[in-house]
Amino acid sequence: MDLESIARKAGVSRSTVSRVINDSPNVSEQTRQRVLAIIEEEDFHPNAAARALVKRRTDILGVVMPTSANVFFSDNNYYPLILAGLSDAIRQLDYAMLMWLGEVTHSDQHLMRRLSNPHLTDGLIFVSLPSDHPLYEKLSRLRQPFVMIDRPLTNVENTNYVSVDNVRAAEIATQHLIQLGRRRIAHIAGILAIADSCDRLVGYRNALRAAGLPIDERLIVESDFNYQTGYRAMQQLLPHKPDAVFASNDTVAAGALQAIHEAGLRVPDDLSLVGFDDVDVALQTDPPLTTIRQPIRAKGETAARLLVDLINGKLSAPQHVILPTELIVRQSCGAHSPTPKGGDARSADDLSE
Repeated sequence: MDLESIARKAGVSRSTVSRVINDSPNVSEQTRQRVLAIIEEEDFHPNAAARALVKRRTDILGVVMPTSANVFFSDNNYYPLILAGLSDAIRQLDYAMLMWLGEVTHSDQHLMRRLSNPHLTDGLIFVSLPSDHPLYEKLSRLRQPFVMIDRPLTNVENTNYVSVDNVRAAEIATQHLIQLGRRRIAHIAGILAIADSCDRLVGYRNALRAAGLPIDERLIVESDFNYQTGYRAMQQLLPHKPDAVFASNDTVAAGALQAIHEAGLRVPDDLSLVGFDDVDVALQTDPPLTTIRQPIRAKGETAARLLVDLINGKLSAPQHVILPTELIVRQSCGAHSPTPKGGDARSADDLSE
């Protein structure tokens, strides 16, 4: 059955059926319901491409995860949690999702042309895009709204993003270690081309300065947000005798923990250890990790809803959404108080007392 057949059966013109399909307000409610009933009865499915041309909408959101499949499916489930949040919200918003997963080179002009095509998606979501990524410098060329998950390093004021206050979260983590009596606190930073890593490093430095502790650059090592680089970073730190480590994420902390154990040291007796994220690995280490919990899944959900509001003109750009974090205290820091849920949430107010 086609549009003409639906029109004849409903006793209306073809253009009226088209207006009903495209949700035009210029149709009486009685006529709309009659046409919709026939469409449902005949199980008629309008051509999606034709609808997109008429509406100038695709009802598709693009999600760009510029990382390799190996990283996506690694022992750090940050990306799958982001994707789960995005998928749930996009489905609830009655959109479809088109995802690009994979590394991009400077010569990959084809991808940028596709991302810039407003007939392919209504808007785009970029997940953890480093400032040195080939796509970063081309964002200004996009012809549709976009939202970034995690704060960009540059052009912050003019960019829509969803993130957490990484500076404050890192201050809280480091202050907690200071309050436990630790004085040689090391930091295994993340990739410093990513704003989250830079902000956590700033928060770590702020907390040391506020406590009157010296900043020893030998106690700061960059990692790549994975187990292997966390392990190697800890091996590099051990000769400098830290008594605590604040790691850029839980997977890095797990790698550091392995290196600490192999050196014959004990956590938390010899070193306290704090991670970031509160993903599955935080409860799988021995001892379980004290960590900063960030709402990873909610970041995806919030980004999708923000993008749709921008597409529909409900908000004007730029929008900066900051979600809350919590300090979850477990055995790895040496200040654990058992709770039924496996963690004790501490706020900034708790730490200032």
